[in-house]
Amino acid sequence: MSNKFERRYGLFTAICLVVGIVIGSGVFFKAQEILEKTGGNMPLGIVAWIIGGMVMLSCILAFSLMAQKYEKVNGVVDYAEATLGKSYAYLIGWFMNTFYYPTLTMALAWLSARYTLVFITSVNPDFPLLIPASEGGCFLGPECMVLTLLFLVLAFSVNALSPKVAGKLQVSTTIIKLFPLALMAVGGIIYGMASGGLAHNFTTPASVHEVVKNPLLASVCSSAFAYEGWIIATSINAELKNSKRNLPIALISGCIIIICVYVLYFIGVAGGATNQELIDFGATVAFTNLFGNVLGNILNLFIAISCIGTLNGLMLGCSRGAYSLAVRNEGPSPHVFKTIDENTNMATNSSVFGLVCCAVWFVYFYLSNLSRTWSGFLVFDPTELPILTMYAFYIPIFISWSFKAKEENVLRRFIIPILAAAASAFMIYATVLAHGIACIWYLIVFIVFMLLGVFLKNPRRSEK
Repeated sequence: MSNKFERRYGLFTAICLVVGIVIGSGVFFKAQEILEKTGGNMPLGIVAWIIGGMVMLSCILAFSLMAQKYEKVNGVVDYAEATLGKSYAYLIGWFMNTFYYPTLTMALAWLSARYTLVFITSVNPDFPLLIPASEGGCFLGPECMVLTLLFLVLAFSVNALSPKVAGKLQVSTTIIKLFPLALMAVGGIIYGMASGGLAHNFTTPASVHEVVKNPLLASVCSSAFAYEGWIIATSINAELKNSKRNLPIALISGCIIIICVYVLYFIGVAGGATNQELIDFGATVAFTNLFGNVLGNILNLFIAISCIGTLNGLMLGCSRGAYSLAVRNEGPSPHVFKTIDENTNMATNSSVFGLVCCAVWFVYFYLSNLSRTWSGFLVFDPTELPILTMYAFYIPIFISWSFKAKEENVLRRFIIPILAAAASAFMIYATVLAHGIACIWYLIVFIVFMLLGVFLKNPRRSEK
């Protein structure tokens, strides 16, 4: 047994990891949600996508500066340790390991299962489900639950047993998922300009039952889910060749690709269907209008593949979470979680811990958000609300960098981190405004988790 990873990933894989983790299902169904929240106002929706992208880009630029200087295990934990010390690094690592990674991962496993069943039932409407598809069987039925757990186990198996295969899977699924997005962007824009539909959608809002308060902020908050996950790419810095050069390049180039794809896809969708159709039926109607029923149904297959690729990238972060704490001699049983299997060169015990956390959060998600068995303070959206505390964790890192990076120029020392801190504060504000009282219930659960983390830190065993 050893406790070090080999350098197995190159720059292209790292870029695909950034793009593949972020571009999942969100771009497909958040387009409909953003239109609903803006009252069918297409220009306002585009602004929301751009603002969400700029928030991501500003944080990525700030972390890219740190990635050029600090490299140990799990990038964001490295940056927190270098700027604010071991205790803060442990807290953010604990949060990401037990809360942030698993909630996103289980959500993508569920979405992978959901869209797989949607594709199957669209091809074969008579496909037997215990709860018919028309009654929500594709997202609530036992088949969806079993398939979700199966996807979780498969993602765990690939990442735990063959990390190189996981890297190749990330590259291939990223390329596959970009195909329908590019097709819709180009085809929709050309079709919309020729038919006049694009101009109509830009000037004619749809009718919705109720426009939310502060539609722009609510829409930016919705776009945040579609932009989330990029920070997980920093978790492979110990496995990336020439990490101090390649990780910043991967983060920045991947971010630019994502923003361009999202905005162009959103405009392309507007060229393929009216705002009202998109609100009522989702993006599938635009694909069907442009490419016919066959390709419209195949879209669901592409969405499923897209979700599986994102799930693979997220599980990559889950698999390394406990390890990133253990190599610092922190957290529960570091001697167990910091060992790496000689055959797979992977932290197998850490991977198992990540899988268990995903399963636990999936049970919570099912009881509180799907079946509605739980109610009251136990109910909050685990796919969006963790960004509230994630961005709160970022701000002290950016501020501390400004104080400590005395050798950097004004742009790198002050302007970029201050913009990143402001963008993070904006996301916190937008999230609180969009989710209201649910933020308080979330923070209660968050505090309980963090207190548990403090209890399990075991400072007597920590390195001095």
